[in-house]
Amino acid sequence: MPKHPATSSAHLGFESIRQQDADGREFWSARDLAPLLDYQSWRNFVQVIEKARLACTQSGQPDVDHFVEAIKMVDIGSGAKRPIDDISLSRYACYLIVQNGDPSKPVIANGQTYFAIQTRRQELANDTAFGQLSEDEKRLAIRNELAQHNKYLAAAAADAGVESGQDFAIFQNHGYRGLYGGLDATGIKAKKGLKKSQKILDHMGSTELAANLFRATQTEEKLRRDGVKGKQQANQTHFAVGQKVRETIEDLGGTMPEDLPTPERSIKQIESAQGKLLKKDD
Repeated sequence: MPKHPATSSAHLGFESIRQQDADGREFWSARDLAPLLDYQSWRNFVQVIEKARLACTQSGQPDVDHFVEAIKMVDIGSGAKRPIDDISLSRYACYLIVQNGDPSKPVIANGQTYFAIQTRRQELANDTAFGQLSEDEKRLAIRNELAQHNKYLAAAAADAGVESGQDFAIFQNHGYRGLYGGLDATGIKAKKGLKKSQKILDHMGSTELAANLFRATQTEEKLRRDGVKGKQQANQTHFAVGQKVRETIEDLGGTMPEDLPTPERSIKQIESAQGKLLKKDD
């Protein structure tokens, strides 16, 4: 399936300004990134960078590893150049910048999708150990990570006004509907042939779990970043993020999550089998 033209052109634009330092590490010039994100005023763009720095620190990452003060030489005519302040940005820094950018700019929406997906790809590519895991081991790893992030998501939703168990179930269903093309939890179970008592997340392959992990992490971040208040707005936010993840899967030519196969073994069965193996080894 072909990518959406607007998304594809944005991807090409971001990659075209990527640079490498003497050690082969990639970086972006903030001065180059600003006009690409439709910021003509450097002063206004610096304000976005400062928000991104704060988000970086709050995420537990040293901002000096991702935002490096630099000098850029620019032409002033007749072959002469002069230095101006610049900032060398990591991929993660660029991701944070677009996440904190002006949402009314169409290129910001494309940038959010691009950098979020590419950052996650980079993390997985660098994680050699993860790449060597079997499908069942990947499922267990992502399921455990998703369980932890669902706690963070629940806390962010509670701060937004999603308080009761029923409220949270409705909130979760909005995320599912966005990601699964209108299907809620009941519809997903019916589509995948699951019983009412079975947990959806325990019957997903690693690809489907990864899509849901991305949905959860991005929703939690957006709820907090945008200061979302009220159950209705929280629900709409979860739906919108789920829908954006679905659009990204479509742009990349992937299989829609509701059409991915259901594994033969559940997470509980895998955990049980691993427990028996450990006892046998003992």
